[in-house]
Amino acid sequence: MTTSPTDAIPTVAAAEFRTLMAGFPSGVSVIAARTPEGQPHGMTCSAVCSVTLEPPTLLACLRTGTRTLAAALASGRFTVNLLHEHARATAELFGSGAADRFSRVRWAWAQDGAGPHLVDDAHAVADCRVSTVHQVGSHTVVYGEVLRISQRPQAGPLLYGLREYAAWPVAARR
Repeated sequence: MTTSPTDAIPTVAAAEFRTLMAGFPSGVSVIAARTPEGQPHGMTCSAVCSVTLEPPTLLACLRTGTRTLAAALASGRFTVNLLHEHARATAELFGSGAADRFSRVRWAWAQDGAGPHLVDDAHAVADCRVSTVHQVGSHTVVYGEVLRISQRPQAGPLLYGLREYAAWPVAARR
């Protein structure tokens, strides 16, 4: 049996990879969905990016086994709430695993029930339909066709990098 040159190359440790990605700042979002029974679920996510303009599609990487992922897959819909710079407490809440997250923030259902909109904490929300799903290691990559966008640009985006939250620099917003 022959081996390719890449067979002998070891992968890096999880901690080393986490340190690498900490140096790559990203926006902070809460991915949210509703179960078929109408229960909201959501989680903080910084692994969101655009995929294509035609059709408008984004992707979100969600930890496999979460209630949010299960709700999005069961309903075929989810929302991406892009958090504004004053929403750090909400990012921490939805990253905490607390059972009563939605009782601690103001939210409303999307027009078609895609998922919750975080009314006070998101500067923009994308209502999405699940189009493709791929499991990769511990996470599931969910592709969502963007059906509707709501924007409330009251503040700049919340960023996360070097294991810290930050606001977009004011000078860069001009």
